[in-house]
Amino acid sequence: MTNRHAPDGKGVPGTTLVVVPTYNERENLEPIVQRLHAALPTAHVLVVDDGSPDGTGDLAERLSASDERVHVLHRAGKSGLGAAYVAGFHWALDRDYAAVVEMDADGSHAPEDLPRLLAMLGAEGAGADVVIGSRYVTGGRVLNWTWQRQWLSRGANIYSKHALGVPVNDSTAGFRVYRRDVLAALPLEDVASQGYCFQVDLTLRAVEAGYVIVEVPITFSDREFGDSKMSGDIVREALLRVTRWGVRRRAAQLYELFNPQR
Repeated sequence: MTNRHAPDGKGVPGTTLVVVPTYNERENLEPIVQRLHAALPTAHVLVVDDGSPDGTGDLAERLSASDERVHVLHRAGKSGLGAAYVAGFHWALDRDYAAVVEMDADGSHAPEDLPRLLAMLGAEGAGADVVIGSRYVTGGRVLNWTWQRQWLSRGANIYSKHALGVPVNDSTAGFRVYRRDVLAALPLEDVASQGYCFQVDLTLRAVEAGYVIVEVPITFSDREFGDSKMSGDIVREALLRVTRWGVRRRAAQLYELFNPQR
């Protein structure tokens, strides 16, 4: 891995870092960074590029060279969304950022929503430790998806909520904010590192650790350029993992019910 514009272990104290994983997002990257800085002028951006053959990494370098708020982390190849986020989280934790954001590069997550999400964080907001930009709470919606994909996404989230017993309606959401302390406490290296299952895994771990999760309604709009990274393998992996985690969690709850501490 290599990085550019990485100050010696320092970010700007109290600043938000937005982690943006990329693989072949050349058409989308610059517009989304511009929108992000229009919405949050003081935020920093970390582009985590997985060796995009379309030149996304080179574009990120040019953006970084002209703007000290933009940083780049190059990875050798495509090894999964979760692994890219874990690399970005470690990069953030090595510096002084107070809040870390997950956001897609393809425009499906509106940067203009970030001030609302960040307002819910910490003591001055709703006291949240994790804030999720949610499609599946009152006021949230999805645009430009086929009914099959909407059915798949809603079904996956309903299944995850009930199988795991977590009070979250959109646990697969990839638009979220973490307090620094949460990421520092969670065992990131143990988190499932493939596909959208990564988001469910982090959600479950945050719930089990007792952190406060707040969902804020957003409008999710499907990408205009490029191809979706969703695949049948990702869906199958998520189903198997969530089922396994649900069995484990329910077994632990039953054990505690019938074996109360004395």
